[in-house]
Amino acid sequence: MKQLYTRWGKTLDPANILPEHPNPLCRREHFTILNGTWRYAITDSASRPDRWDGEILVPFSPESLLSGVHRQLLPGQYLWYERSLPPMKKAVEGNAGKDGGHRLLLHFGAVDQRCEVYVNGTSVGTHEGGYLPFTIDITDALTFSGKELLTVRVRDDSDTSYHARGKQKLQRGGMYYTAQSGIWQTVWLEEVPAAYIRNLAIFPDLDAKKVTLRVETEGDLPLILRIYPPCDHVSDRKEEIETDENASDGLSGQEPLVCHEGRSNEDIIISLDTICPWTCETPFLYPLTVTLGSDGDQVESYFALRAFTVEKDEKGLPRICLNHKPLFLRGVLDQGYWSDGLYTAPSDDALIFDIASIKRLGYNMLRKHCKIEPQRWYYHCDRLGMIVWQDMVNGGSSYADWYVTYLGTAFSFLKIKPKDSHRRLLSRTDERGREEFVREMKETIRLLRFHPSIAAWVIFNEGWGQFETARITELARQEDATRLIDAASGWFDQGCGDFQSLHNYFFPMRMEPEEKRATVLSEYGGYSLIVPGHTSSEDLYGYGTYQDTASLQEAFDKRETEVKALIPQGLCASIYTQVSDIEDEVNGIFTYDREVQKLN
Repeated sequence: MKQLYTRWGKTLDPANILPEHPNPLCRREHFTILNGTWRYAITDSASRPDRWDGEILVPFSPESLLSGVHRQLLPGQYLWYERSLPPMKKAVEGNAGKDGGHRLLLHFGAVDQRCEVYVNGTSVGTHEGGYLPFTIDITDALTFSGKELLTVRVRDDSDTSYHARGKQKLQRGGMYYTAQSGIWQTVWLEEVPAAYIRNLAIFPDLDAKKVTLRVETEGDLPLILRIYPPCDHVSDRKEEIETDENASDGLSGQEPLVCHEGRSNEDIIISLDTICPWTCETPFLYPLTVTLGSDGDQVESYFALRAFTVEKDEKGLPRICLNHKPLFLRGVLDQGYWSDGLYTAPSDDALIFDIASIKRLGYNMLRKHCKIEPQRWYYHCDRLGMIVWQDMVNGGSSYADWYVTYLGTAFSFLKIKPKDSHRRLLSRTDERGREEFVREMKETIRLLRFHPSIAAWVIFNEGWGQFETARITELARQEDATRLIDAASGWFDQGCGDFQSLHNYFFPMRMEPEEKRATVLSEYGGYSLIVPGHTSSEDLYGYGTYQDTASLQEAFDKRETEVKALIPQGLCASIYTQVSDIEDEVNGIFTYDREVQKLN
């Protein structure tokens, strides 16, 4: 693989990596980012190393260029991190462990796959699941000596086990990419009162013109809720959509629409007189604050009023609707890889670039494919008016490509729908893996369900680790009845969910609409063009190869015309593969370094 940097990676400041608050849905004013230079070691032993191999830039995985390490962690090995913690504030030191004192929360955005965290040599917590965040209260392990030490130990089975892995593979190539390990999202600290907000759940209801909130704390506490006038970050400042507008910006100098006194751990139902629906053109967000007591813990958040449904049009065809109006979703597959950071974008501006650039090209939807992004990515989709389809991260044992890929493609063309009961063929023989998938699916929905941009959950993709599709679709519906569900994207359709979900890379465009489910083309295109000087691999993978941008554009335009011809027949969405090149796969609208736009 060749070294290939993005413009953001080239100008990366090691002392100021991703400094923004990682969770705009639950933002506190005071926080400390721990990204930057840590010590690291890769060992064969579970014991803390006696010496360190060098330094690593967190939160970039050791396999990435930006980490400064560029080493592959292998199954059976241990990846160690260590750094000193900044000095603790007096409020924590003087009151630790006492009623009414402050606590120190340590947050990890994501660590792939399994880790144990130590403070001053004491284990303070473990976590399993390479794509989901976790928080540990480390207060009781602090010594307040001025020399607090944070250590993290990681193991990663990559694609040798049933754990969720997305498109990672130790033997990368083609449509599978470099496996990565360890910390790959922001690490940060927050000082909170002993009584603090543990979770904020927000359930807007456009049709009922209300919002229901639930503030979760340990013990029932009085609170003050303030909801502010909605703000639209796009329509009034089109030339500034690539700037970061925090949800809290709408609070400055404004009187709240609602000021409500209530209690935590109880549903608070607020009727709204001011109704500004969220759309792609006017993505109105309602900022809010929640304060415990008169001067206790306070968080900032936001919500939006919108509804995603499937409803029939005047011809009786099922259509995807936003706010009960049919909307054709013209989307792009987005796998979220970066030539220098792999899973980790080098900056917030890099995240914004992808979303804003795709929107300028006339698309209104991104399908986040086999990956969960940091919360800030979804926040930018919320504020910029970009609809999201969110995949669950696939897992299972090694895939039988001859069955799920090659025969799967043929099944689709021949309209054969195999059952999902063949666990060996679909790589789901391990019961623990099946249980883990269901658990992590539920956690994913709970993590992301308050982002208004998310319109649909995609449960399975092309048979990768697929099993019991109908039951799991119902479990997802129980977790979130407000979103649409793509139960089986591509093939191995079991007739459930809200979509007949088609993939078509090779065959003439055709479709037969169903009576109840909307028909979507959830993957197509994938046309390849190598741009010299802007690739990281000597190999080429894609679905049709072109020698210049003119022939690529001609093929793309022809396929787009075929897709548009299906819309009157009932096609409701199309998703082109893909946002950018990734390693061998040079079929992006942009090159892997985001420097060259290949399609208009």
